[in-house]
Amino acid sequence: MHIERTEFIVWMERIMERFDILKESIARKQLQSTEIDGEQLLDNQDVLQLLKISSRSLQRYRSDKKLPYYTISGKLYYKKSDVDQFIRNNFHSAVRITEKGDDK
Repeated sequence: MHIERTEFIVWMERIMERFDILKESIARKQLQSTEIDGEQLLDNQDVLQLLKISSRSLQRYRSDKKLPYYTISGKLYYKKSDVDQFIRNNFHSAVRITEKGDDK
């Protein structure tokens, strides 16, 4: 079987277009699976990187009920708004401690 170069290029372009369509479809599904009621969900790795903490610290925040979480199909997720609120609460605490320390 012999295929002309131009015919081969046309076939390859069609295949690449299909890959692009699949890529977009997968990206949409991933966004849908990481949202609930229009709110973004973060997994453990996202929160660890965002807060720059260890997995043990994150586990402690969950155990102490300082950071709400949800289990979906055996995987832990956190609402972005809950993580943002956690940051705000702890940022204010850190500022107050620093301000008290400056009075010395």
